[in-house]
Amino acid sequence: MKIKTLLLALIAAASLAACSRVEPNQAGVLMENYGRNGKADFTIVTGRVWTIAPGTELYQVPLWEQRGKFDEATSLKAADNTEFSATPVYSFRVVKERAVDVVFDNKQLGTGDSFIGSLQDNILEPKIYDLMKEESRKFTTDELMAKGGSLNFEQKVQAIVKEEFAKRGLELMTFSSQLEFSRAVTERIDKRNEVNTNLSVLDQQIEEQRKRLELARLQAETNKVISEGITPQLLQQQFIEKWDGKTPLYGNMPVTIFKQQ
Repeated sequence: MKIKTLLLALIAAASLAACSRVEPNQAGVLMENYGRNGKADFTIVTGRVWTIAPGTELYQVPLWEQRGKFDEATSLKAADNTEFSATPVYSFRVVKERAVDVVFDNKQLGTGDSFIGSLQDNILEPKIYDLMKEESRKFTTDELMAKGGSLNFEQKVQAIVKEEFAKRGLELMTFSSQLEFSRAVTERIDKRNEVNTNLSVLDQQIEEQRKRLELARLQAETNKVISEGITPQLLQQQFIEKWDGKTPLYGNMPVTIFKQQ
């Protein structure tokens, strides 16, 4: 009786050791046959899963939001070869229905709690960096440093990264590029903006002076005409010279007759 009980206990222990349980809020992906048949050997599973068979491995992929930040600032170049840096911060989650794709495409990263971390370090962040480098070449330094320029760049990159993540079975939740320019670049741009502002003010002052001179000239001509005197006969002659032959003339002065509507 004792031997039978012992055997049952051993069988129960072996059964427990031969199966794994998918944890709550995680997607279980079971690989069978060493994955030799490609994606067909990967299935989404729940609850307790037998993993005793050779070539069987259970991947557990967390479904909650994951956060990531580049450990170091990355170096980028604008279209005019100005260097600047970015320290991207992002968050994402695995789309449960795409868990098989996530595991199948990245099974070389291993299993366990380190899977997502390895995915970020070895796959996602290098790809984000490549996308940012490519996009940064489409912006000049002036465009990036102008009002709303950094935000525009960030939104462009976010859209591209979101699309790339979607291809990989991931949903990008948040993204921030956090651009930074060197002091030398900032001072150079500030000085140029100051020069442009001064030139704009100077142009405005020149235009205002030109208008004042023109007004003074017209006033001088008017005063000259008044000082020389204008007779009624001269005024009448001027009206006649400018008369179009259609407006009726009454007396010595032209009068325009308006027809009431």
